[in-house]
Amino acid sequence: MLTYPNIDPVAISLGPIRIYWYGVMYLIGFGAGWWLGRLRAKQPWRGWRPEQMDDVMFFVVFGVVLGGRFGYVLFYNFSYFISNPLSVFKVWEGGMSFHGGLVGVLIAMAIYARRRGIGFFSVADFIAPLVPIGLGAGRIGNFINGRLWGKETDLPWGMVFPGAGSAPRHPSQLYEALLEGAVLFLILWLYSRRPRPAMAVSALFLLFYGLFRFSVEFLRVPDEQFGYLAFGWVTMGQVLTLPMILAGAGMFLYVRKRAPTAASPAVTGKPKTGMAEKRKKPPKKRRK
Repeated sequence: MLTYPNIDPVAISLGPIRIYWYGVMYLIGFGAGWWLGRLRAKQPWRGWRPEQMDDVMFFVVFGVVLGGRFGYVLFYNFSYFISNPLSVFKVWEGGMSFHGGLVGVLIAMAIYARRRGIGFFSVADFIAPLVPIGLGAGRIGNFINGRLWGKETDLPWGMVFPGAGSAPRHPSQLYEALLEGAVLFLILWLYSRRPRPAMAVSALFLLFYGLFRFSVEFLRVPDEQFGYLAFGWVTMGQVLTLPMILAGAGMFLYVRKRAPTAASPAVTGKPKTGMAEKRKKPPKKRRK
C-alpha cells in the first residue's frame, strides 16, 4: 500500500487570499495549451498564425469554466445548487463536469469559427490535441483535493484517502491523469503531425477519451447522489460518455478515407465576413 501524500489543497495563502492547487492546475492546463498551440501554429501547412492562439484561448477559457461549472450543476448536483444558488460560483471548491466543459468549449469554438468565417472543424481539429494536457492537470488537482477516489483494492499501489475509510483504494484520479492526459495527448499529437481529413482528429479525441473514461469508471466510486444507475455498475459518467464513444467512432469511420483538408484561407489571416463575396462586375462602357 502506498501512502497518500496528503498535500494541503491551498497552494498559496496570502492573508485572506487563498490560491488552491485545483485552480493552479487549471492555469497550468490553459498555459500549456496556449504554448503548444503556438508551436503547432508555426507549421505553415496548418494555416494558423501563433498570435491567433491568444484569441482562441480567450474563448476556450470561458467555455471550460462556465460550461464545466454549469454542467456539474445540471448533471450531478442540481437539487443542491437550487437550495444553495450562490455556491455555483465557488469554483475553487471543485465540482467541474468534463461533459459540461466540453459543451462549453464546443460552443466557444463555434462562436470563434463563425467570427472568423471558417469551418467548425478547422478549429476543433486544431484545438483537440491541446486539450489532454488540461484534462491530466485537472485530474491531478482532484488527487490533491482527495476527491473522486476509487474502489477498495488490495493492489500494492492502493491508497487510504482522507474521509474514505481505512481501506486502501484505487488512485483513480491518477489513472485518469495518465490515460486522459498523457496517453490521449500522445495519440492525438502524433496522429495530427501530418494533414488529416477534416473531423478525423476531433473524432479520435471523442473516441479515445470516451473509452478511457468509460473504463476507469469501473474502478471509481460512483457519485454519492446517484450511485449506480443500472445493472449494478452503470455510472452517470458512463451514461454521459457512451455517446462520445459512438459519435467518435462514427465520425472517424465516415471521414477516414477522405483526402486531407487544406488549410482554410480564413485561418491564414483572411477572415471572411460570413457572407458570400459579390464578384465585381466590369464597368459598363458609356456610349458616345
